[in-house]
Amino acid sequence: MSIPTSNLGGLTVSAQGLGCMGMSQSYGKGDWDESIAVIHRAIDLGVTLLDTANIYGVGHNEVLVGRALVGRRDEVQLATKFGIDLSLGWNDRRTHGTHAYVKKACEDSLVRLGVEHIDLYYMHRPPEDAEIEETVGAMAELVDEGKVLHLGLSEVDDAQLRRAVAVHPIAAVQSEYSIFTRDPETTVLPAMREHDVGLVPFSPLGRGFLTGTLDRSSLPSSDFRANNPRFVGEAGDANERIAAAVVDLAERKGVPAAQVALAWVQAQAPRLGVSVVPIPGTKRTKWLEQNVGAFDVAFADDELATLDGLGEQTQGARY
Repeated sequence: MSIPTSNLGGLTVSAQGLGCMGMSQSYGKGDWDESIAVIHRAIDLGVTLLDTANIYGVGHNEVLVGRALVGRRDEVQLATKFGIDLSLGWNDRRTHGTHAYVKKACEDSLVRLGVEHIDLYYMHRPPEDAEIEETVGAMAELVDEGKVLHLGLSEVDDAQLRRAVAVHPIAAVQSEYSIFTRDPETTVLPAMREHDVGLVPFSPLGRGFLTGTLDRSSLPSSDFRANNPRFVGEAGDANERIAAAVVDLAERKGVPAAQVALAWVQAQAPRLGVSVVPIPGTKRTKWLEQNVGAFDVAFADDELATLDGLGEQTQGARY
């Protein structure tokens, strides 16, 4: 099939991207060769927006993605991020955004990726040690230097986005968004509409919860979902009902639940009034191919209404 394209602030990308984080952390052990094969298969299928970050696997993920792109760099749009510091541990993480930090972070990412420029460079989280104007100003200098083509922000609110675009145009905001995570609709959407900023949803499958294939009891300790508030205890049990509703609709349509969950996200652009380019993550070729198949799923109005109502039932914090 042919994957459609979408526009993120002047950057043309495939209408579905590939989140590469899980190849290096958070979802159990990854395999280098298999991950490379997944990236190559994604490009072959027309998935051209690849998403990584300097913190994923403490640099490992950028190196992996860069190696996968040897000889294929011109076929993709490469996105990475800076700003999160886990040197003191997850419970004491810091977020940086000083001018000097941004410039050095970009240089380091270019080396790990083995490329001359980054197509979409994100501030991973609002910085604690700088005003957002300083951070975006440094990012804008990277554009002027040709090291970055477009700028993005992750997990920002309406006011922060407005302050950022006063310094330099922003192509995309990346935030968690799925059938059971709707936060961007109330926290940042007005500014996105006003400034023509696209939405890049991460975890569009609810970190796998909405696929109907997840056995929460079997998650290894190396999988962060084993202790995630939405996956454990009473909240986890309540959220199983959301997943069951997605599975029920999927069975009636004769498609995998993951495709229903992903197709719902992809169908939100007209309602939200912004471009929507989800980046489902996987380290397995079979799930990549299944995700791409979501473009073949369409909904009747009553089916969309059923899925729309599930978000109000979500229990538990995101982290």
